[in-house]
Amino acid sequence: MEFGSPEAAGMQAYAEELRSMFMRMQDEALDLHKKARAVQVTETSRDGLVSATVGPRGDLVRLDIDPRVYRRPDSRHLADTITETVGRAAAKARERVVEIFEPVIPPEQMAAHIDGDIETVMRQLAERMTGER
Repeated sequence: MEFGSPEAAGMQAYAEELRSMFMRMQDEALDLHKKARAVQVTETSRDGLVSATVGPRGDLVRLDIDPRVYRRPDSRHLADTITETVGRAAAKARERVVEIFEPVIPPEQMAAHIDGDIETVMRQLAERMTGER
């Protein structure tokens, strides 16, 4: 790749963008990190008998089960209800963390990082370096 080529210009532009993003992140990192760590999302099951609260990583913080579940003792249904409710809460918590970091990290890039989707992260990196966005 020679100096002044479109590829070099694309890499230079991406390097500048990364530098700018890094400077913004450095300025805002502690505040954003505090906000992200404080995320808690509560979801209630469709039947209203299960309430689940999760943290920013989707980890279960609190689970409330209404005593009315004993009127219909179906452990499989209860387990499925809990799993589905926690899943919805975790998805909303993930969305909230992506929103918090949106001022400094593009949402699709943050989502890929949270999901551990290294293929998408690497593809986005390559596209940005070559100016293909």
